[in-house]
Amino acid sequence: MWDYTDKVMDHFKNPRNVGVVESPDGIGEVGSLACGDALKLTFKLGDDGRISDAKFQTFGCASAIASSSALTEMIKGMTIEEAEKVTNQDIATFLGGLPEQKMHCSVMGREALEVAIENYHTGRTSKKILEGKVVCKCFGITEDEIEHVVRDNKLTTAEQVTNYCKAGGGCGGCVPEIEAIIERVQKELRAAAAPAPAKPRTILETIRLIEETMEREIRPTLQRDGGDIDLIDVDHDRVIIAFRGMCAQCNVAEFTMKDVVEAKLREFVSSDITVEEAKA
Repeated sequence: MWDYTDKVMDHFKNPRNVGVVESPDGIGEVGSLACGDALKLTFKLGDDGRISDAKFQTFGCASAIASSSALTEMIKGMTIEEAEKVTNQDIATFLGGLPEQKMHCSVMGREALEVAIENYHTGRTSKKILEGKVVCKCFGITEDEIEHVVRDNKLTTAEQVTNYCKAGGGCGGCVPEIEAIIERVQKELRAAAAPAPAKPRTILETIRLIEETMEREIRPTLQRDGGDIDLIDVDHDRVIIAFRGMCAQCNVAEFTMKDVVEAKLREFVSSDITVEEAKA
């Protein structure tokens, strides 16, 4: 027995908006009786441009009925633009969650909504046209559909793909190809999430940052002991400085240059910086 939430059971036992909207503005039909699940979604817009009515007819399990009922409740009152943003995860969340093995029902709802909106925009056939190469011949699931659920739901295993769109749930012969699609999509997602390489600083930006660091982090320390420091030159990662005041005659000037000046510039500007004292 699946572990259904009370809200899933409520929408299953008392489904809302069953039927077909009269003279609908959008019609979406997805699934197939041969595959075990089918859904027809219709909606109508009111004078304000928002969805005033939405109804469904579905052939499927408790999750399919509940997901379809929930979807119609969710989109009523939405604009087309708002409805376009509804995801299968939104449907599952509205129901308080679905068993992972039944997530394909929420995906079917999202697909029906996409097709109905496309029908509204273009007037093209309401039947969902398979695009791309068919990977799972048992259920007629294409490469594009598998990639879509993997990307949208961040799936990482073939078993999860089966739960979300049934692909691989028949003979299992397509599982290696599903795993290859997952690997490709995950690689693309990782690449997209990787931070862009930092833009190299110009020499003027580097000099300005060195001057700011010296003013904020180094000069106040030296001035407390009666000393000071000037920036003489910058040559790539070489910074030439000159000590002033008490620092110019200090016996530990070499220590100050390396352990104070160079250390601070490496911390705040670049780890490759070396500091040298200007020759007299």
